[in-house]
Amino acid sequence: MPDKSNHQRSLPRIRVLQVEDSSLDAELILTELQADGIAYDVQLVDDESAFVESLQVFQPHIVLSDLSMPGFSGQRALELLREHRPETPFIYVSATLGEEAAIAALREGATDYILKQNPARLASAVRRALREAEEQRARAHAEAELIRVQRFESLAMLAGGLSHDLRNLLQPLLLAGDSLQDYQDDPRLARLGTLVRDCGRRGLEMVQSMLSFARGARRAEQVRAQALVDALALLLQGSVPRAVQLDIEVVDPELSFEGNHTELQQCLLNLCLNAIQAMPDGGVLRVVTSKVRLDTDFFLEHEEVQPGDYVRLSVSDTGYGMSEDVRKRLFEPFFTTKEGGTGLGLLSCRRIVYSHGGVMRLDSIPGEGSCFDLYIPIVRLATDASALVDDDISLHGNAEHVLLVVEEAGQLTLLTDTLDTWGYEVHASQSGTAALQWIEACGLPDLVVMDADMSLFTSERTLAALSEYGYRQGVLVLSRADDPADRSIFQVPGRLRRLNKPVSTKVLLQAVREALHKS
Repeated sequence: MPDKSNHQRSLPRIRVLQVEDSSLDAELILTELQADGIAYDVQLVDDESAFVESLQVFQPHIVLSDLSMPGFSGQRALELLREHRPETPFIYVSATLGEEAAIAALREGATDYILKQNPARLASAVRRALREAEEQRARAHAEAELIRVQRFESLAMLAGGLSHDLRNLLQPLLLAGDSLQDYQDDPRLARLGTLVRDCGRRGLEMVQSMLSFARGARRAEQVRAQALVDALALLLQGSVPRAVQLDIEVVDPELSFEGNHTELQQCLLNLCLNAIQAMPDGGVLRVVTSKVRLDTDFFLEHEEVQPGDYVRLSVSDTGYGMSEDVRKRLFEPFFTTKEGGTGLGLLSCRRIVYSHGGVMRLDSIPGEGSCFDLYIPIVRLATDASALVDDDISLHGNAEHVLLVVEEAGQLTLLTDTLDTWGYEVHASQSGTAALQWIEACGLPDLVVMDADMSLFTSERTLAALSEYGYRQGVLVLSRADDPADRSIFQVPGRLRRLNKPVSTKVLLQAVREALHKS
């Protein structure tokens, strides 16, 4: 007999929308869920208007529907569900569903069907439907993230090329400005020299920002190797054909390092999907994480020599491998061997690895398979933060943990450097999901600083998730000055303070100290 308590722990409380005109049948159906240890909240409807309202207000995790009712039908309920909440699973529970009707229902988009005369399979069908829906959402999110990264990759290459050209054009302005300032006997020329020099410097600052974007500058967070591959395994569920065996090995489950969880996850996902496509007749896909030490002679001539401890992330397959000609062109922009491919996936992976201070190796033998090894340093070398003026001892931190959540890479880097310089332990995340993953791994921070404008996982959803995780400390929200006061994020209960962008260093530090003082 299955352990019902284990089932209940593995499935959180769910919201069930029941479409049924018989209260007795509805109760018998719910008894099957109770017997299997599934915790639920239920809403019972039997007409179209109540069904649509429940979809919008109740927001069910699953719909259980009879086939026919007076004035309403299961087919209509399924049609409305696909219109309003297409990702929500739908299961027919009916006494009149014949084999032909059942097949038609599945073709129309129903997840499963259960006969009222034999409801024993209902609980397992509900569990399977919810699990598949969650896996589908995870895959859709990963695919959307991958497409977004690939689109930005082409823009990053363009920005990199333009920035180098602009740098060459701006350099003479700085030299000319300094030369003109030598003509102190002519105030007009001296003022012109100052203007030219200052414009050149501002131009170079803009170029530096473009270069940072082109190089994919990211601030690091603590990444656990086990959490990284666990998330990867979830994203791959449903994408690995039955003929392909997936082997995942984590040599040291406690191994952690500095990096960007989301970017590395995208990188590994891209490599795994490429490996699967290289094994159309089946094979073995292996993902292995381990700790290695790299010596000076490991690095190639064009690579920065940084001997030390590294995390090795290996993705290997037993597919058809690559020829020497393909390997030579593998990292050329827009080069691809896949129909409809962009040719930016591997280029994006290499950029991500390089932005982490790491290196990448490829070993491929035609007819035997390929192996990509990503080496990420466990400890990154510290970089000098921008110098700050008007040092005020009262604004210095005492190594308090500040969780910084900002999507825009340049802004994230500047804010992190500032807080680092002033004595805070900063954990930088480029999305709400990455922030929550960090909390799961490392615990709650002392303070959260968050951008109000996040598109992938909105600030409102991030705040709600933080509350569910038990976070009760202050939150500083960076928002546009023209954001209306009635915007939903400002209505979230708790100690929330709004800071208008662009925020000055002094205003930010004062707000951080005040928020921590109130904690």
